[in-house]
Amino acid sequence: MGGILFMINGMYVGPWIWENYRDWFEARGWRCITPTLRYHDADPGAPPDPRLGMTSLLDFVQDLEDEIARLEEKPVIMGHSMGGLLAQILGSRGLARALVLVASAAPAGIWVTSPSVTRSFLAQMLQWRFWEKPVLMSYGDSRYGALNLLPEETARRIYGRYVHDSGRALFEMGLWSLDGKRASRVNAANITVPVLALVGEQDRMTPVPVVEKIAGKYRSVSTLKIFPDHAHSLLSEPGWEEIAGHIYDWLVHSGAGPS
Repeated sequence: MGGILFMINGMYVGPWIWENYRDWFEARGWRCITPTLRYHDADPGAPPDPRLGMTSLLDFVQDLEDEIARLEEKPVIMGHSMGGLLAQILGSRGLARALVLVASAAPAGIWVTSPSVTRSFLAQMLQWRFWEKPVLMSYGDSRYGALNLLPEETARRIYGRYVHDSGRALFEMGLWSLDGKRASRVNAANITVPVLALVGEQDRMTPVPVVEKIAGKYRSVSTLKIFPDHAHSLLSEPGWEEIAGHIYDWLVHSGAGPS
């Protein structure tokens, strides 16, 4: 029997993005919890809550910490993209049994600038005072940056469920050097549990060099795995089962999963 998997989604999506993994891991004895981030419970296409624009990464973290506190045991925290960064912050607070970082966003101190990252986020970050507004990635930018290896029908279906996200959180991740509160900072010394960092070799939003640096930040406890035929949507791309299987095997061998 497995333990608890606490699965945190990234920007613009909701808990539904974990459907494949949730079903896969629950069939193998894990209890999967997929929380909804603050102000993300809107219908696709509906106007966002105006408070979303100024919602900090640390606001998301506080809500998630409150949910974890109600659990009967420490979970394995698994996060995708921005959710991976939230997982790191939670892990640094001693709240995890292990961390699984799936195409994770980087914490403060790791530069992420590259042509593909710039191409993915530039339109949003050129909006006047984007850091205090709800933001939404266009289909073209999302197709380029996050959904590039998905079949067109699947990409359209996923994008059709997108909701707005926090401009403040985007600022805290992308321009962390300008953030006086350093909301995306993670004290690596506080992470002593096993860490698995996963990345697709064709990822344009969290490229391999970025995830290599994330793994390097926790080098005494981390394992890095690069999947050559994958990009950013490791939860939905064809062949996702291989990735889920790799996570499962790692959890077993790291001592975080069933023996």
